[in-house]
Amino acid sequence: MKKIVILFGMMWGGLWAGELAWHKDLNTAFEIARKEHKNVMMMVESQHCRWCKKMEQDTLADESVQKRLAAFSLVKISREESREIKELPMVGGVPTIFFMTPEKKILQKVVGYFDVENFLCYIDDAQRAHSEQIETD
Repeated sequence: MKKIVILFGMMWGGLWAGELAWHKDLNTAFEIARKEHKNVMMMVESQHCRWCKKMEQDTLADESVQKRLAAFSLVKISREESREIKELPMVGGVPTIFFMTPEKKILQKVVGYFDVENFLCYIDDAQRAHSEQIETD
């Protein structure tokens, strides 16, 4: 019985170990980004968007993506439910992902579903844009 409990605990821990830590509001995400010297990745989604769900289940659940996103303060905004949607640049389709500085400057905006390989390229582009911005400041 003890072995079963330990095995179950290991499996349960493994399931939750790789989940991303999403903030629920913009102010918290940007405040943490400033404190931790990180950029922000904001995902605008819709409650009934199948591409949003696919992005979360396939791309954002990938271990290599999660490792790269550890460098960001993450926030998820619902297009229908969030009052903060008015504070964002225009959002047409969903999912829309903004990579931003802690000062709310947009580094990269991507719209739609992307597989792991392509999404990793967008993360690279956002980080490169941030490096270029630092060099010009």
